[in-house]
Amino acid sequence: MGAVLGLCSAAQLACCCGSAACSLCCSACPSCSNSTSTRLMYTLMLLLVMVVACVTLAPGLHDQMKKVPFCQNSTGIVPGTFKVDCDQAVGYLAVYRICFATCLFFILMALLMIGVKSSKDPRAGIQNGFWGIKYLVVIGGIIGAFFIPEGQFASTWMVFGMIGGFCFIVIQLILIIDFAHSWAEKWVSNYEESQSRGWYSALLLAMLTCYALTLTGIVLLYVYYTKPDGCDLSKFFISFNLILVVGASAISILPSVQEHQPRSGLLQSAVVSLYVMYLTWSALSNSAGECNASISETNQSSFDKQSIISLVIWVCSVLYSCVRTASSSSKLTMSEHILAKEGAAGQGGLIANEEGDGGEAGQEETKVFDNEGDGVAYSWTFFHIVFALATLYIMMTLTNWYNPSSQLSKENVASMWIKITSSWLCVGLYVWTLVAPAMFPDRDFS
Repeated sequence: MGAVLGLCSAAQLACCCGSAACSLCCSACPSCSNSTSTRLMYTLMLLLVMVVACVTLAPGLHDQMKKVPFCQNSTGIVPGTFKVDCDQAVGYLAVYRICFATCLFFILMALLMIGVKSSKDPRAGIQNGFWGIKYLVVIGGIIGAFFIPEGQFASTWMVFGMIGGFCFIVIQLILIIDFAHSWAEKWVSNYEESQSRGWYSALLLAMLTCYALTLTGIVLLYVYYTKPDGCDLSKFFISFNLILVVGASAISILPSVQEHQPRSGLLQSAVVSLYVMYLTWSALSNSAGECNASISETNQSSFDKQSIISLVIWVCSVLYSCVRTASSSSKLTMSEHILAKEGAAGQGGLIANEEGDGGEAGQEETKVFDNEGDGVAYSWTFFHIVFALATLYIMMTLTNWYNPSSQLSKENVASMWIKITSSWLCVGLYVWTLVAPAMFPDRDFS
């Protein structure tokens, strides 16, 4: 499935280079919906931006940049007037500027797509095409962002970054909870249909693995982020979240919950528990004082384990939102805006015909077909807002959630509270998906 979607996305990317390349790739690409390939193209754009931002954090790049002619503090001859401060071209200041331009691009796209109901809207071409122009716009915006005077830019943009990063964490919570429910329901359904011990063993093994990792995480948090004397706040966070995940696991197997949701169970709870412990670790890594075991592990030009794991989870969440379709296992209303609606305009979608240079119609059909002729499969405006927030989350993750002008320290109390609050919100959202059908039996939560 992933290879098919990748080929469809490559077909759209080839259209940046001309109709001949597009025809060649489309003819080799298995059929997939236009809504899916478009979202994958925007995901590819965001991944490339993340790679570029990571490159600017590479050790030793700062000294190499001083040899570049357009740097103001270049060690060589500086021709012309095109000059950039090298200190802003690498490190956290560069990440801020790269993500600033990318975020503005997605905000602009969100504004342009307001009110689009189907692919028959003239603006649909902007959403689903013009990839070469879009990439040039992003590249131009990034170059222009490096000429922004420093002043209060970093400290002001950091506030927007923290707010946007928190909002994306909330969306990521929804995606993870949806993933937990869809995963468990799929495997339970396979077990019920086949009565195979293999599916039962897989369910049991997955659940035990997640709980084992959660328990291991709790022990390590107590070992590395607490001390016998003091560290009361860290002890509270770990202990309170432990109580929350145990409580959520107990709620998931209550008879009243099982009556309304027979396929809910400990597998979903195990996945949520593991993610909550990750958020707890992420929050404690930004805590202040001697209780922060990772405070000396990171400097402003390198990545730590938390950043790498955060980026991996981010990539998985974004890809999941691209390939996942909303169905009965989408327990939260907002999932309908993030995930594509299954079968949207499915029968009414048109498959475009490829035409040769001589104008002959009726040749090979384009494999990327329009499935949104009768109605959009997902909210285009909300999609771009999510990607703008995802860009801010990347920015804050790569900069370890603290100001570029700060000292080499991971202390950030505001970030700590954002992440620990997110862990509580995660448990709250998950518990709501369990108890809502029992509390409101007359409402349809499917």
